[in-house]
Amino acid sequence: MSTSFSLFDTPIGTCSLVWIGDKIVGLRLPEASADATRSRITRRWPGAEEQAPPPAAMQATIDRVLRLLAGEKVDLSDAPLDFGDSPDFHKRAYAIARTIPPGRTMTYGEIAKRLGEPHEAREVGQAMGKNPIAILMPCHRVLGADGKMGGFSANGGVATKRRILEIEGAAALGAGPLFAGLDQRRG
Repeated sequence: MSTSFSLFDTPIGTCSLVWIGDKIVGLRLPEASADATRSRITRRWPGAEEQAPPPAAMQATIDRVLRLLAGEKVDLSDAPLDFGDSPDFHKRAYAIARTIPPGRTMTYGEIAKRLGEPHEAREVGQAMGKNPIAILMPCHRVLGADGKMGGFSANGGVATKRRILEIEGAAALGAGPLFAGLDQRRG
């Protein structure tokens, strides 16, 4: 089966959805440009072909992601994801992370405990860093101990993670002011 992708504009930049058959294998967050996004996709999925417009089922998923990034509380946990040859530990961690609703967060340690591996918080963090299907597998909702942002492997790093959490309303849930101090630095 061939790999296909579509680019779509969001409030955080141009994202892309990648699929094989009826399964989503990637959702890439914005790169510096649409061409950079295309290049990253074809490095990760050689031979992937751009489709515009995407098939109806993929467009429906894109529409739900757009609603989420517009601030709506959208449940994406039923999106048909395929993590391919990701390690079993990663897939188990992803299954737990997918249960975190928009606007809520969980720590790496909490996921490790739910996996029955309470000392594997660092490994959970590594799994989140290798997540190929951003937003649909909401690694941005997983934080370090005491609600610290931790890392984020997407272009823009932690600032992108903070932006998505802000859009989802996480700040109102006690995560603290996600952009505290940024206005002073812009000035």
